[in-house]
Amino acid sequence: MKQRIGFIGVGLMGHGMAKNLVAKGHPLAFLVHRNRSNIQDLLDAGAKEAKSIRELAEGADVVFLCVTGTPQVEANVYGEGGLLASCRKGATVVDCSTAEPDSTLRIRADFAAKGVEFVDAPLARTPREAEAGKLNTMVGATDEAFARLKPVLECFAENVIHAGPPGAGHKIKLVNNFIALGTAAVICEALAVAAKVGVDLQVLYKLISAGGANSNMFQMLVPKALAGDFTGLLFAIDNGAKDLRYFTHMTEMAPVATPLADTVHATLLTASQLGFGAKFIPSLIEAQEKLNGFQIIKR
Repeated sequence: MKQRIGFIGVGLMGHGMAKNLVAKGHPLAFLVHRNRSNIQDLLDAGAKEAKSIRELAEGADVVFLCVTGTPQVEANVYGEGGLLASCRKGATVVDCSTAEPDSTLRIRADFAAKGVEFVDAPLARTPREAEAGKLNTMVGATDEAFARLKPVLECFAENVIHAGPPGAGHKIKLVNNFIALGTAAVICEALAVAAKVGVDLQVLYKLISAGGANSNMFQMLVPKALAGDFTGLLFAIDNGAKDLRYFTHMTEMAPVATPLADTVHATLLTASQLGFGAKFIPSLIEAQEKLNGFQIIKR
């Protein structure tokens, strides 16, 4: 029999994950907090809406958390009637959020005392891949837990990577996001400089595309941006700032000096303070325009 799934967080990423779990035959119950605009297709496919965390957890073998970050994870775990109080012995809770590793290990220990497995399995790629069932996930778990969960994770992820022991998933995810967001910040700043000094941005695009500075991030951001479309990476600037805050906190605790990460974090915070926090990462270009007082992309 397919494992019964409970799902908290059917947002931009979670909706596609839940949809694919149902499509692969898993009985699924989900919890909605605010946005009800994207749940009808889940109901039509046979998923059930739970009215509380307790109702969701009592009927689940595996509970997925796909929320914004550590405060939301801890609220769902430790809040009144939360997962720590509601999950039955032998269940598994999988945190697909991007969260702080220290919190992850504390939550794991609290669940273990109740006979519940807590696994960190944060995600990479975008909502488009979530809908297509082609996400990447990096899993921090024991060998036994990873082997047990892998077939479930493969319902929505084409690359299921065992990152290491519990907590390793969230650590490697923060490193991944530093590289991705740092690359994006450099690209957007470079476009600002090129435009200011009179470099043709289409020529720049052709040059970079043909050389060693090319990257998947460059190709996601630049072609659409040059057409005035800032949706090449569907990830909010405020979320990026949050992830870099978690990263710099992790490096501070290590400790290791990270002057570049500090600068990327400041870049994202500045864009947020300029009013672009709810927009997607390519809108770092718009933040550069506001900072420098000239138009980079004609539109």
